[in-house]
Amino acid sequence: MAVEAKVDPMHQFAIEPLFGSSNWAIAGHNVAFTNSALWMALATVVLVVFVLGGLKREVVPGRWQMAVESFTGFIDSMLATNVGPNGKKYVPYIFSLFMFILFANFLGLMPLGLFGIHPFTFTSHFTATGVLSIMSFAIVLVVGFAKHKLHFFSLFVPHGTPVAMVPPIFFVELISFLVRPFSLGLRLFVAMMAGHVLLEVLSSFVISGGNAGPILFAVAGVPSFVLMVGICALEILVAGIQAYVFALLTCVYLNDAENLH
Repeated sequence: MAVEAKVDPMHQFAIEPLFGSSNWAIAGHNVAFTNSALWMALATVVLVVFVLGGLKREVVPGRWQMAVESFTGFIDSMLATNVGPNGKKYVPYIFSLFMFILFANFLGLMPLGLFGIHPFTFTSHFTATGVLSIMSFAIVLVVGFAKHKLHFFSLFVPHGTPVAMVPPIFFVELISFLVRPFSLGLRLFVAMMAGHVLLEVLSSFVISGGNAGPILFAVAGVPSFVLMVGICALEILVAGIQAYVFALLTCVYLNDAENLH
């Protein structure tokens, strides 16, 4: 007799302590080393290894060096287009940000479940994407005030605004500016979470259809499986696009800080 499948789409996002560290706490706050922290560390290791592999400086570059140089050139071009000549100094940060998110998204899509390992996509948590967005926003504020002092507030009043419209325009632009870190982190979080939930729901259809018999499996299970394959391909594309969008918007915000545009 087939056992009824119970699939919880949200279980994959559960943050759990590892290595018996659930009792680690500082000032009453749990600081356990979790599965989320583990996959952040893995993404960092992959990023470091990727960069180190491209530092050989060979006259005839190999594929690895070409890959690193291609991504570096891609980021450099993005900053030159959106920030200008002053953007070159941000290449290390934007490159690290882009590649870290990219590797995090791809690691979460690896079919490691075949080997009994449950991959964890920490970019599907707003706490992780929120910290990344706050880091970018903090750099924008530091650069803006360091370079322009109080003149940085002119960013919130477009040139040529009538005097009577300055207060409401300033207020609206200020609110829009302050919402940026929230929207930046929310966009990545929602995109990654939605895709993983959808895949989990479709997998439950496949399992339930298989347990219910050949007829229901042919009607619901097979189409769900075919759809899962298509969505997996789409998720790979989304993983890259979301890393690009996060880096691109960070460049746009840095342009505001550098050039007050």
